[in-house]
Amino acid sequence: MARARSEERRADILRATLEVIAERGYRGATLGAVAERAGLTQQGLLHYFPTKEALLLAVLEERDQWDTGGRSDGRRGWRLDLLGSLVEYNAMRPGIVQTFSALLGESVTESHPAREFFTRRYTQVRAEMTEVLRSEFGDRLPSGLTPEQTAPLLTAVLDGLQYQWLLDPESVDMPAAFRDFLTLLRAEEHGTEPPGGTGSPG
Repeated sequence: MARARSEERRADILRATLEVIAERGYRGATLGAVAERAGLTQQGLLHYFPTKEALLLAVLEERDQWDTGGRSDGRRGWRLDLLGSLVEYNAMRPGIVQTFSALLGESVTESHPAREFFTRRYTQVRAEMTEVLRSEFGDRLPSGLTPEQTAPLLTAVLDGLQYQWLLDPESVDMPAAFRDFLTLLRAEEHGTEPPGGTGSPG
């Protein structure tokens, strides 16, 4: 019974954290603000999550659980066309994207508490993107690259666009830019014209 109450309290805290992030962004998600929203003292919150990094990592892990639909193997079961929908969905939750991107940037330093999470996550995501690409294209993309070669590039575009969008959302249309990248992936090796192209002059 005590364990069930503890898990319920942790779930309440994570929901409160998501609400605070949505309202105030990454920097505004202080332990004090979350504790107040969850109806706890800051000391009470620290009983469940000893640092802000631990709390925010738990939120990101919870987000991944939602994105996988609770599958026991942690896989999302994405298709290439559904990745565009994910990008559109992320564009509607900037606070979570900001939290993810801020912790990702910090995690590259030695001994950062988020380093193991992101290292493990990228290993999984590259494997998932390989599966997505193989399902769409088989063993070779139109460019001639294999799904294994392309998966890190696809992953880099997904996360790299988020940084550009967060810095300048008025100039970077993240969903549209990702759709353009999918057009590149599907282009024939010897030059399918981009939409609206007129070909060589003369």
